[in-house]
Parts: sequence; C-alpha cells; structure tokens
Amino acid sequence: MTLLYTDVEEELRAAVRDLLADKASPSAVLDRADSAAAGGTPYDAELWKALARDIGVAGLLIPEELGGSASHEGGASAREAAVVLEELGRAVAPVPFLSSAVLATQALLVAGGEVAGELLGRLAAGEATAALAVSFAASPYAPPAPVAILGEDGTVTGTVTGTVTGVIGAEAADVLIVPVRLSQGVGLCAVEVPSTAQGAVRVATVASLDLTRPVATVSFASAPARIVARAEGLELPWVWEALVRGAGLLASEQLGVAEWCLTTTVAYVKERRQFARPVGSFQAVKHRLADLWLEVVGARAAARNAAARLAEAPAAGPLGDEAAVAVAVAQAHCGAVAVHAAEECVQLHGGIGMTWEHPAHLYLKRAKADQIALGTPGDHRDALAGPAGLPAPL
Repeated sequence: MTLLYTDVEEELRAAVRDLLADKASPSAVLDRADSAAAGGTPYDAELWKALARDIGVAGLLIPEELGGSASHEGGASAREAAVVLEELGRAVAPVPFLSSAVLATQALLVAGGEVAGELLGRLAAGEATAALAVSFAASPYAPPAPVAILGEDGTVTGTVTGTVTGVIGAEAADVLIVPVRLSQGVGLCAVEVPSTAQGAVRVATVASLDLTRPVATVSFASAPARIVARAEGLELPWVWEALVRGAGLLASEQLGVAEWCLTTTVAYVKERRQFARPVGSFQAVKHRLADLWLEVVGARAAARNAAARLAEAPAAGPLGDEAAVAVAVAQAHCGAVAVHAAEECVQLHGGIGMTWEHPAHLYLKRAKADQIALGTPGDHRDALAGPAGLPAPL
C-alpha cells in the first residue's frame, strides 16, 4: 500500500480542478452563498452535471457491472473519491458529491439487491441524485434510530411517515434513501421525490453555518416507497457503514480546505507589505505558517491512509478493524487542522479576511461544520481507545 498519488489520480485531480476553476471560482461561490443567504439554493446544477456525467465522479464508488467505475482490478476506488473531495474542499464547491456519491451510494452498496442495483445504475450515469435521510451530525459510533415508519403495503412497497432533521443534499435529491422502522425489525427504503404526490415529501432548508452545504428537515406524509433492504432487531448496518466510510472520506475534504487556506495565506503574506517589508518576512508570521504546514502534512498522511484502507476494504462488506482505526485517526486529526488553517487564514489576511467579499469566511464555516459532522473529533478519539488498548478519556 502506498499513500502517494498515482498518475491516474493526478489526472483526475487536474480534470476536476480545471472544471472547478472555470465554473466554481471564489466569486461564483460567493454569489451562490449570497443566494443561499437570501433563501435560495447554493447548489450548482450545471456544475454537478458536468462533474457527474462528463468526468464521471458520481460512479467512482459504484462497481463497473452497475455502470460505475469501481473495481479491485485497476478501476476506481475510495482513493479516487478522496482526490475529488480534496478538490471540492479546496473550492468549497456547492455540489452534492458527499451526500449522493458517497453517503447514499455507500448505504445502497451495503444493502445490495435488485432495487439498490437499479438506483446505483441511475446514480452512476448521473441521471439521478440521492441523499441519505440521516442527520449529518450523526456519529458512526452511535447511529440514530430510524424515526420514519414504513407502513407495509405488500412485499417491496409501502408508505413512509415521519420527520428527519439535519439532512444534507435533500433539496437537490431525486431519491431519498430512508432508514425506517418496520412492523418487525428495521429497513432501508427509497422514496422518489419528483414522482410522489404533492405534500407527501416536504424538504425545508434551515439556517446553516455552512452556506455552501445547507441542511434540511425532511418530512414524509404517507410517501410511496420501495424497500431496499431489511434487518431484524434495531441495528442499521447500512447506515453504520455509510457513516463510517463517509467520515473517512470527509477527512480528504477537510484536507482540501486546509491546503487552500495555507496556500492562499502564504501567497498573501508574501505580497502584503507593512513597515516597508512583506508581512511574511516577520518571524512570528513565519513560525505560525511553518507550524500550520506541519499540521497540514500530518493531515494529508492521515486522510490518505484512511482513503487507502477504505479502498482495500470490500465495497459491500463489513469494514475491517484496520480501516476503522484509520478512519478514526483521520477524523480525530483532520477536523481540527482544517479549523486551525481557516482561522489562521482569516487572521493573517487582516481586515480583508473579515469581510464578506473575501472567500475566507466560507472556508472557516465549511471547516467548522465539517468538524462536527459524522462524529466529532472526541467521538473518533473515544473509538480509538478499544483498538489501541487505552482507556477512553474521562
């Protein structure tokens, strides 16, 4: 296993970066943030179409036999998805890649079956976008119990009733993947948003710290649904796998945020002059940026290790201990690094860093929102206590 980027990964990075430079410049993202602040949606449908269909990022985790590009024999894997997330984090791009191509896709992959296969084919082709109806703040180590209830009307269909809060990507989704309670056990079902009766599915966005990734409250009122998978008891294996794998890949997005903040700040302090010399020539500024560089290098190692371990794990099988440890290490470290990098970016840019017109605030908000998403750093540190043979913090 190597943590270095392959030639294919670098080519993918270049393609995604070029597209984002053209369609998701800082000014364009700021305009969409303004739209979100005024009650609109920040999601860029044209950008997502180009990423999903033209570059094929929507199918990076989906097997080739289902129309995607994932394969253990030279195809795509979590490593490629991590590269895409690095670039999306670097641009704070308002697209539903994490919600659709990672979280919802992982839940469907673990569930398996005919319905999941049909949905994955549509996602891989860029014909549909999905969202996992679980709170973005949910911890992989304490997955929430399903709050929606499926009234079964046969073997594979039913109607869903209930409300789920804190869902990302719901307002842009064509299909909602919903954990539900059944008359016996639990299940995972798919709700087609456009085809449901008016009022059966309501998606209400709520105020969110991160304007480029809004969260929503999703309400179901006897919404028609198809059952994707069932399980006895109260545990939701599909949700746990999706959350923990999503947390591992989220570390790469946090790495992208941190790298943009560091690179942009270094460039700024080289140009900004005070007392007849560049601000970056002052020793105190040098030390702060040198320390931040070391933190970002460590974050890159942790994020790359998590992506590599996830790539080695079976797509539809249980995650091994080594991969789970790698995910916990990455999330325990990368979240704090991204926040620190964004804070330094705002502070070292001086007055301009505090303005709405400069994009620094978007990166700080994304970093803070990501830090408490899919488990806090404390949750992930606690999860390391068992495998490391150490007592958990009190």
